[in-house]
Amino acid sequence: MTARDANGLYPATEPHANGRIDVGDGHLIHWEQCGNPAGKPAVVLHGGPGSGCTPGMRRYFDPELYRVILFDQRGCGRSTPHASDPRVDLSTNTTDHLVSDIERLRAELGIDRWLVLGWSWGSTLGLAYAQAHPGRVSELVLGLVVTTTAREVEWVTRDVGRFFPAEWARFRDGVPVAQQTGSLAEAYNDLLEDPDPSVRYEAARKWCEWEDRHVHVTADHRANPRYEDPRFRACFARLVTHYWRHTAWRGDSEILDRMHRIAEIPGALAHGRLDLSGPPDIAWTLAQAWPAATLDVVDGAGHAAGHPGIAERMTSATARFAEPERELRRPHW
Repeated sequence: MTARDANGLYPATEPHANGRIDVGDGHLIHWEQCGNPAGKPAVVLHGGPGSGCTPGMRRYFDPELYRVILFDQRGCGRSTPHASDPRVDLSTNTTDHLVSDIERLRAELGIDRWLVLGWSWGSTLGLAYAQAHPGRVSELVLGLVVTTTAREVEWVTRDVGRFFPAEWARFRDGVPVAQQTGSLAEAYNDLLEDPDPSVRYEAARKWCEWEDRHVHVTADHRANPRYEDPRFRACFARLVTHYWRHTAWRGDSEILDRMHRIAEIPGALAHGRLDLSGPPDIAWTLAQAWPAATLDVVDGAGHAAGHPGIAERMTSATARFAEPERELRRPHW
């Protein structure tokens, strides 16, 4: 077995295979594989929507034990067409489309069942996929857990501004006065679809400034360098607002109401007690409806997968699930 570093992560690895899959609707999905080709299959679901995969996401798995598949979801990363282009139609970029893409990727790679690991938006997508295809999921490892309900979208775009009043006021003031009391996700989406490039540029910049503010709450926070790239900002902001204004095309209790479909799938949830982007009660409520899952709430952690406590819980889960005979730990709350 491979040793982990002080933050609980496995050594960096490079892909030994990659490719693109035509999933229909004009979309080509980029995927890569790393680790042991004969190992336990696992798929990684990145956040956002629109963040794309990064090399650090490979480090949550023992490369000796796992066959790890990463892919860039529709419209982002190395997949095409790229949502930063305002001409790209987003009508074929929904949760159900992404669920279908995951299943298409599994079949194309000849995998019967795999562990699903996701962060933030990836946790919503992981739950949606598992509930649609429970027979194809061996385990779920979810961090920074959210379900993208209307209540959560309202919280992250408006209510959490009580912790950052000045920053939130700038975020609110980025939309026309007539829209400032309504859905801010809807209002920003309108701006991001504006024919004027300067309007789109400013909307993407302000959306990402707010995202970076509420996600990180520690004193040593440094701005996410990806937000310095206008192409990344445009893609990220456009996809997030598209998904949030539709609340992921899931009814407010739909994911919770379908938890019986995955009740027997082993799961591990890791969440920060100081997560202002997605408060801990979201993960706690899911855990109450999921008998086979454990929940670890990490003191001092916010909505950042790289926090050592979150990383350690997630890599410990993948290590545990790699064992032929495993015993689930009791939840820590």
